[in-house]
Amino acid sequence: MGSGSGDRGLATVWVAMTTATLCAVFAVVLALGQAVAARHRAGGAADLAALAAADRALQGPAAACEAAGRVAGAQEAVVVRCAVQGEIADVTARARFGPYEPEIRSRAGPPGGVRMQEGAEGASPVTPSGCLPGPGERCAGVR
Repeated sequence: MGSGSGDRGLATVWVAMTTATLCAVFAVVLALGQAVAARHRAGGAADLAALAAADRALQGPAAACEAAGRVAGAQEAVVVRCAVQGEIADVTARARFGPYEPEIRSRAGPPGGVRMQEGAEGASPVTPSGCLPGPGERCAGVR
């Protein structure tokens, strides 16, 4: 036997192992991509359904939730929960994408507790406490 004869075929094994590892990594990345896409689809459907329900809130909860169901259906999602209190709609939607079925909750309604205050630079939002938040700031105790 010559030197290095025990290494025959070793490159083939390494190529096969590297290929299998890359396929496994690709499968994980693909699964994560599907999970993110499912989450975004459900989030978009929940947001749009909540807006539709809030738009119809004054017609009653039945009409509002029916509108939410139609909008969610158009987004290939289903409304799991729909509650309307006054002009505020609270909707949970579920969207299926591959093996994933995330449920996302969304609320919509008219802006509450914020009024516009005229100032030197035009209108600016002011909370009931009188706090005037700057860019990227929040008032203490105000959400």
